[in-house]
Amino acid sequence: MIGVQVTITRFVDEAQPGWVECKLTDIHGQTWIFVEKAPMVSKANLDARSSYPQPGVIACEIFLTWLDITGREVVTIDTSAPWGIKSTSGKTQFDVFAAQLTQIEAK
Repeated sequence: MIGVQVTITRFVDEAQPGWVECKLTDIHGQTWIFVEKAPMVSKANLDARSSYPQPGVIACEIFLTWLDITGREVVTIDTSAPWGIKSTSGKTQFDVFAAQLTQIEAK
């Protein structure tokens, strides 16, 4: 499974299983915010006492791949699959550099 690397910036809610805020920066320099269940984005046992920021990963699917004008590989990803994750603005498709992607184990 493919995932995009994010930065977990803070713990936002104690409701089970615990919710965290994550940030993703796309190729255009725009930062997107996600609020997601902690176990969906990290293997760490995160809570309000954990130190932040922390690395995290959001599962996604690759929609399109191309090279930008400098030859860097760019990937359009969709976070709505496989687990229906979307940014706080409702957006699910993002252009990221291929280097931001990583392999993750299925949950």
